[in-house]
Amino acid sequence: MFVKVNRFKYYLLYALLIAACLTIIQCVSHKPLKTGVVSNVNQNSVKAAIDTPDFSRSDVLTPKQSMARMQLEPGYEVKLVAAEPLIVAPVAINFDNSGRLWAVEMTGYMPDTAGNGEDAPTGKIVILNDDNGDGVYDRRTVFVDSLRLPRALCFINGGVLVAEPPRLWFYPIEGDKPGKRTLVDPKYTEDGNVEHQPNGLLRAMDNWIYNAKSSKRYRFKDGKWLIERTHFRGQWGISQDDYGRLYYNDNSSNVIGDYFLPGFGYGNADQQNVTGYAERVVADNRVYPARPTPGVNRGYTKGTLDEQLRLRNFTAACAPLVYRGGVFNDGTISAFVAEPSANLIKRNLIGYSGNITRGRQAYIGREFLASTDERFRPVNLNDGPDGALYITDMYRGIIQHKTYLTEYLKNEIIKRRLSQPLNCGRIYKVIPKGNSAKFVAIPAEPEKLVDLLGHTNGWVRDRAQQTITDKKLLAAVPYLQQALAGSNQLKTIHALWTLEGLNALNAERLIPYISSTDAWLRVEAISIVPSVVNKASYKSYLSALQRLVQNRDEVTAPYIAYLYPVLSRYDKPGADKLLQQLATLYPQNKYVADAIISNLSGREAQFTSVVKDTATVFFKRLSKIVNNRKSRLLNNDPLKLKKEFPRGATIFSTTCQTCHGADGNGIKGLAPPFNRSQWVTGDKRKLIGIVLNGLTGPVEVNDHLYKAPEINGDMPGIGGAKEISDADIAQLLSFLRRSWQNKASAVTVKEVITVRSQLKERNSAFTVEELEKVFP
Repeated sequence: MFVKVNRFKYYLLYALLIAACLTIIQCVSHKPLKTGVVSNVNQNSVKAAIDTPDFSRSDVLTPKQSMARMQLEPGYEVKLVAAEPLIVAPVAINFDNSGRLWAVEMTGYMPDTAGNGEDAPTGKIVILNDDNGDGVYDRRTVFVDSLRLPRALCFINGGVLVAEPPRLWFYPIEGDKPGKRTLVDPKYTEDGNVEHQPNGLLRAMDNWIYNAKSSKRYRFKDGKWLIERTHFRGQWGISQDDYGRLYYNDNSSNVIGDYFLPGFGYGNADQQNVTGYAERVVADNRVYPARPTPGVNRGYTKGTLDEQLRLRNFTAACAPLVYRGGVFNDGTISAFVAEPSANLIKRNLIGYSGNITRGRQAYIGREFLASTDERFRPVNLNDGPDGALYITDMYRGIIQHKTYLTEYLKNEIIKRRLSQPLNCGRIYKVIPKGNSAKFVAIPAEPEKLVDLLGHTNGWVRDRAQQTITDKKLLAAVPYLQQALAGSNQLKTIHALWTLEGLNALNAERLIPYISSTDAWLRVEAISIVPSVVNKASYKSYLSALQRLVQNRDEVTAPYIAYLYPVLSRYDKPGADKLLQQLATLYPQNKYVADAIISNLSGREAQFTSVVKDTATVFFKRLSKIVNNRKSRLLNNDPLKLKKEFPRGATIFSTTCQTCHGADGNGIKGLAPPFNRSQWVTGDKRKLIGIVLNGLTGPVEVNDHLYKAPEINGDMPGIGGAKEISDADIAQLLSFLRRSWQNKASAVTVKEVITVRSQLKERNSAFTVEELEKVFP
C-alpha cells in the first residue's frame, strides 16, 4: 500500500504539471479553454474557468463558478434554473402541467463518512415556481416534509406518488398541500442499503409505472391500485423511447434496454434471462473525465484510473435518458447517461433495426458535458416541458453509501474536505445555443390535449396522454378516433394507448392496426390486445394474429408469442397451435424462442416434441429451461433456512439478491451465481475475504468465466459497514452456503474475526490471483 500511495502522489503532481503547462499555453495564445457555452456567467466566473483548478482540493463553488468549470459540447448552452437555498440535495425532479418543478430532496443521505443520522426524517418534496416567467425558479413551497431518504415521485390521478423506503405513498394534491395519504405498497423497497432500493416511478406509454432496481410495476385502474410482477431492471434511473420501450443501467454499464415493450416475458420462473430484455444497447463503458478523479471508491485498483488519474470506465453510471425533447433537432436519437463520480454526462447515439436497438458513444476522447468541479454530481436527467435536457445536480462531496465506502475513499474525502457542506443543490438545463423554445402548458380542453399527442416534445405527448386518462375525459374519444386516421405515427400510437387508458378501444378500432404496413403500429396494437380482448372479441384477434404468422412477419412474431397467456384463457387449443406454428417457423430465432418459453412454465418438456431438431436454437434454449426446472426442485427448503439464519436471510435480500438474484443464479449483466458456486461452497477463508474486502473480476464460476462486458464492475466488500457485524456476516455466509443446492458447512463468528484480523492492513478488493496467494 505504501508503494501505491507514493505512486498516487507522483501521478497527481504529474497531472497538475501538465494542466499548468496547458493553461500557460492557452493564456499566451489567447485561446480559452473548451468549456462550451454557459449562460449567465460574469467575467470573474469566466476567469475561474480559465485559471487552472487545484485538484488537490475541492472548494465549494457558486453556481456561476461551477458552470464556468463545465466543458460542454459546442453548439449548446447550459443554464441554471434553480440553486440553494431554493433547492437542497435534489435527487429527482418532475414537472406538473403548469411547468412548475417538483423536486425530491434527499437531505439525509450520508451526512458524514459514517452515515451518522442518515435515518433522520429530513427529506422533502418541494414545489418550485417561476413567478416572472424568465425560466429561473424563484419561489419554493414545501409540499411534504419529514421524509426518510425519499427517492422518486410521479404525478397520477390528481395526486403524486412518493417513494419513501420502504413504502410507496399516494398524496392527493389539494391546493399545493397534501391530502390524506394512501399506502400503495408497504414493500416498495426492502429495508437495507440505500443504493439497493427501487427508484424511478416512470409512467410509461403503456399506462403502467415502472422502476429501476425493481421487479414490480404499478397502475391505478377502476378505483384501485394494481401491482404486478415485471422484469427486474437496472439500478438508478429509468426512461423510455418514443415507442414505450424501457432503458436503464447499472453503475458500471452505459445503456441497457429492452428490445420489446415492457409488459411481456416474465411468466416463467425457471427462465433466468429472456433474450430481448436487459440487453446492452451501448456496450462501450469508457468515460473521459475533465479532471483527475482519484476520489472514486476503488481508485487504488489497477486499471480503474488511467495514467492521469482519470476514471477509465463507468463506476457510478445512472439516470439514463433517451432524449425526446424535440429541440436538439440534429437528426439523432440520443441516450444520455450521468456519471456523478467523474462529474460528467455522456451522450450515446442509438438506432433501431426491426426490434433491435444498438448504439455507440457519440464522441471518443470527450464527453457531452464534463466538469472540473468535483462536487458537480449529476444524479438524474429529465426531459422538460420546454424540450430542454434537465440536469439534477446533488452538488456534494460524498455520493458513495457507507455500506460500500472503502478506507481509500474515506481518506480521499477527508483529504479534500468533501464531507461538508450538505445544503447545496442545483438544477440546470441544456439547450441548443440560441434556442427560444418555451414551456408548453398542458391545457384542460379535450381537443387541445389530443392535438398535443402529436407534439415534437415527448414529455408533452406523455403528459397529454396522462391528463386525458387521469381525468377520464371521455369527451376526447371522438378526437382520439380522428387522430387514428392521421399520418402522424407518434400521435397515432399515443392515441391508441390513450384509448386503452380510457377503456374506450374495441376490436373494430384496434384490429386494422394489427395489419398495418407500419411495423411500429403493428407492435403497439398487438401490445394493447391483453387489455382489450374479451370473450366477444378473441376470435377476431386470433384470426388477425394468425394472418401475421402466415405472412411470416418476423418483427411481430415474438409479440404474438407473448400473447399466449391472455389468448389461452379463451381458446387454449388455438393459442397452443399459434405457439407451435411460431416454433416451427422460427426455430433459429432466439427472440421468438424465449418469447414462447416464457409461457411454458411447467410444460417445457412436453413442448420439446414440437421442434425435434436438437441443433436448433429453440430446442437448446428449451432444454436449458427443462434442466433449470429440475435443478430448482432440488433446492433446499428456503423457509427452514430463513428460520435458521434470519439475519443472514435479511442481509441477502437487502444487499445481495438485487445483483445475484433471489434464486441465487445471478442476474444478467450484474453478477454471477451463488448457487453451486465454488467460491461460496469452497474455502471459507476466501469467501469471508471476498465479503469483507470485495472481489475484482474476471472470475470463473461453474466453469464459466465472468468478465466485461458480460459482467461489469466489482463485487464491493461490506467489511467497513458498521451496521453489519461479524455475527451478521457469519449468518449471511452460512445462509449462502446452505441455500439453493449448496450443502456446505456454516461459518462461525470466530472464523470471520480471524480472517478480518488477518486482513486488517488490507484496504483493497481482491483479484482471484491475490485470493489464492493470501489463502493458499
